[in-house]
Order: sequence, then structure tokens, then C-alpha cells
Amino acid sequence: MLSRWIENQVWLGAAQAGITMVAALLVVWVTDRLKLGLKKDILVSLGRGIVQIVLVGFLLTVIFSADLWIAIPVILGMIAIASVMTIQRVKNIPNALWISLVGIAAGAGLVISVMTFLGVIEQALTSIIPIGSMMVYGAMNTNALMIERFRSEVTSHVGQIEAGLALGASPEQVIRPYTRRAVSAALTPNINGLRSLGIVWIPGAMAGMVLSGQNPAYAGFYQFVVSGSIFVTASITVLISIVLLRKQVFSKAEQLLLRAGEGV
Repeated sequence: MLSRWIENQVWLGAAQAGITMVAALLVVWVTDRLKLGLKKDILVSLGRGIVQIVLVGFLLTVIFSADLWIAIPVILGMIAIASVMTIQRVKNIPNALWISLVGIAAGAGLVISVMTFLGVIEQALTSIIPIGSMMVYGAMNTNALMIERFRSEVTSHVGQIEAGLALGASPEQVIRPYTRRAVSAALTPNINGLRSLGIVWIPGAMAGMVLSGQNPAYAGFYQFVVSGSIFVTASITVLISIVLLRKQVFSKAEQLLLRAGEGV
């Protein structure tokens, strides 16, 4: 209906976003009436979301006309911002920024580089930057979940861990069950996403390709490339991060340093 009234694509997008914003504000009103305490967070997120994504849209029109090498600083910038946002969600974990930066950079950097080199991802800014951003975003969320779950597991089992150490078990042995649970919990959403791919949901990449006239079968294959790459990126990230993180849980004298309400 809107497309019949508005011919300019930018103004059409603005109108569509405006209707979506109205729907979201209705949700805010309901949560406020129920006194759920989410009003401020939702409003800030909505405001930031619309401003950020529109600005990025205009910025991409400039970036996509640049040389291919510009993808490197753009992806590195995304990785840095993702690392900062990770530690905002995970409190009281010293060195979380360094750990996240190394993990996300290793996971996203490796997968993007290899996939682009092999031609799985087209060597064009219009492919590298959008798909790379999905990988970085997935790595950020998975890493934050892993660190948060790891801290929760350790602080909830201080007695068992110290008892194991007192009985002569090594730090690696006593901490292993909690690292396993943290990694498993962090990767579960990605695994469920792959399991339900195409049955419960058709992700944006495939939907966009189909709407643009691409062969649906090819769109399905390419969507798996995107989703699989996101999973591999997230897996590499959390595996590297957990190795770095668990080394900080114990002192050189093999004493547990992490306690509830404290940092590492």
C-alpha cells in the first residue's frame, strides 16, 4: 500500500520504519503499564537502532564505491566495537576486553579471510562487509554468553572447586565441567539456528536473494554458507576465549581467585 503512495525509495523506507516504530512504542506502552521496568532500555535501544542503521546505510553508499582494501579497517573497527560491547554486558571480569578482542578477531578474521580467499564469499565490498558484520555480531553475542555463563558456573561452585583442589586435583580437572557447560550454553543458540534453518525460519540473506530474483535453490545454498560461517566464527571465538579466560581463574599457586560479587 505504501509503495503506491510513495515513489521515492528513501522516503518509502522512512515511512515503513515509522510504522514499525509505532508498533514498537505500543509494546513499550504495554510494558510500562505492566511495570516491567523495561521502558528506558527499550526506548534507548529503539532510538540507537534507528539512528545507527540509517547512518550506516548512508555510510555504506560511500564505502561501497571505495577500493576493496577498505574492508580491512571496516571489519577491524567492527571487531573493536564488538569487544567493547561484550564487556559492557559482562560485569566484573578484568581482562575481558583483551580476551574478547583476541577471540573475536581470531574467529572473525580467520573465517572471513579464508572464505574470501577461496571465493566462498565474493571478493566485493557488497559481500565482505555485510557478511563479515554478521560473523562479528554472532561472535560477540556468543562470546558474551560464554563469559557470563562461565563466571556464573564458577562462582556457584566455589566449594566444589576448592574441595577438588584440596584433594589434589589439578586446576584443569576441577574447572573442566564448568568450561564445558559455558561453551555448550553459548553455542546452543547457534546450533538450534542451524537445526531449524529453512524449517522454522528463512533468514534475511536467503529472503533477500529470493526477493531480488535469484534462484531459490542457490539462495538456500548461500544461506547455509552464511549461517555455517557464523557458527564457525562463533565456535572459534568462544574456544579461544575460554582457554584465555580459565587461565585467569587460578593464581600461580593454583588458588581459586574468582568469587561471587568479585572479578577474576
